[in-house]
Amino acid sequence: MTSAGPPAPPADGGRLPGRVQVAVVGTGFAGLGTAIGLKRAGRDDFVVLERADDLGGTWRDNSYPGCACDVPSHLYSFSFAPNPDWTRSFSPQPEIEAYLHRTARDFGVLPHLRFGAELLRADWDASAQVWHLRTARGDLDADVLVLGTGPLSEPSIPALAGLDGFAGTTFHSATWRHDHDLTGERVAVIGTGASAIQFVPSVQQQAAHLTLFQRTAPWVLPRRDRAIRPAERLLYKAIPAVQKVARSSIYWLRESWILGFSFDQRIMQLAEKQAHGVLAKQVPDPELRRKLTPDFRLGCKRVLLSNTYFPALSQPNVDVVTERITELLPRAVVTTAADGTRTEHPVDTIIFGTGFRVTDPPVAERVFGTAGRSLSENWADGGMRALHGATIAGFPNLFFLVGPNTGLGHTSIVFIIETQVAYLLDLLRRLDNAGLATFEARADVQDAYNGRIQRRLQRTVWNTGGCASWYLDARGRNTTLWPTFTFTFRRQLRRADLAEYVTTARSATAREVAA
Repeated sequence: MTSAGPPAPPADGGRLPGRVQVAVVGTGFAGLGTAIGLKRAGRDDFVVLERADDLGGTWRDNSYPGCACDVPSHLYSFSFAPNPDWTRSFSPQPEIEAYLHRTARDFGVLPHLRFGAELLRADWDASAQVWHLRTARGDLDADVLVLGTGPLSEPSIPALAGLDGFAGTTFHSATWRHDHDLTGERVAVIGTGASAIQFVPSVQQQAAHLTLFQRTAPWVLPRRDRAIRPAERLLYKAIPAVQKVARSSIYWLRESWILGFSFDQRIMQLAEKQAHGVLAKQVPDPELRRKLTPDFRLGCKRVLLSNTYFPALSQPNVDVVTERITELLPRAVVTTAADGTRTEHPVDTIIFGTGFRVTDPPVAERVFGTAGRSLSENWADGGMRALHGATIAGFPNLFFLVGPNTGLGHTSIVFIIETQVAYLLDLLRRLDNAGLATFEARADVQDAYNGRIQRRLQRTVWNTGGCASWYLDARGRNTTLWPTFTFTFRRQLRRADLAEYVTTARSATAREVAA
């Protein structure tokens, strides 16, 4: 499958409507999944706001060398839109981006997309029962606001002393400088997460010297990737049920990982033994191997998959530095060892593989609820929290896709997205049937729900595995991950229960505004 390119602009030139029933923010899997769900349910009064000039979300922005999904292709797609044309068992970024373009086109949602329409501020108007939205393209009102911005949308760059004075080139993996040639350069890579292990092998081959600054050694397992043969692809096209069986088998295999993560961590010992074996085989130097050996339980941080990362680090033009970065000079990264020894590492380019703002999403600073407080202020004391990871006390008619405690450490987030979209559609249907205009999570129900989630997380490897990860917020609270099987999440959200919400009928003021 080749990239379809940017979608054609809507026939009306992309003008914003004055008011819509639903405004969706973001055009990644979450936003497009919502748009398609609304369309399939016969709801056409919606608009999708996108800050960029193209759709795709994470899979548009992350185009670094080697970028690919770490969930098998057949599972990392919408269940209602299988793709028989995947060329590899783990699909590369261009194929996923092309898949999103094709799906948006095939399901007829392109006319609803508005590009260059970044959400700048959203205010809830209780009297009119509407969200007033200010965007980079103008203003509009929406009865319901759906945030589909995703947790991996805002790059996180550490506040390093001297960063502003660095004379070389700097960029984050999510804003890759394809125009910048690394050939012959001294390159620093800061961070050793899921993105870094994919692009480091490519950088190592281009750079004269690569210095990798590692704070924590990750667990790395083999990537069971292979080309999907043309005959297999033909079979999937001819008999779609075969691909459905393949998807189901992958789902249940990945679901089994949660047994070690969440129920009995002793199960992880076999995977840890395998990882140690890979490390011993691919890293012959004992000192480098020591640096690359994790000191926490597998699964505590995101488990990484690669066949090329360790071999790249074993090359003579690579240094792995574990001392703390203390400052940047115009052409060097300075580290300080535990004994106070200061070392300058000459570099021309710095690439940040430092992840994203997951536990403090910037969109939360722009959404203001009933008390005039932003969502960010609402979460300032106790961290991110929501009912079913989606609806939030104090924020009527707001639906947060892939919100608090809906992330996954073992399987496809698309499963969570589809579950939440189905729940949203059921919630809207029940409100319509009851003649209701607004929904707002009851504070007591939300608190009880989050209490159960946090108690369940206390027994998981993410909370007890001996590491610090992006799953945890500044207070050490895990506000990111769903703690158990994903099928239990789907079972809990199989129907919307209006008893969990404060609801109101449409007011006279709202009727006048709508008219």
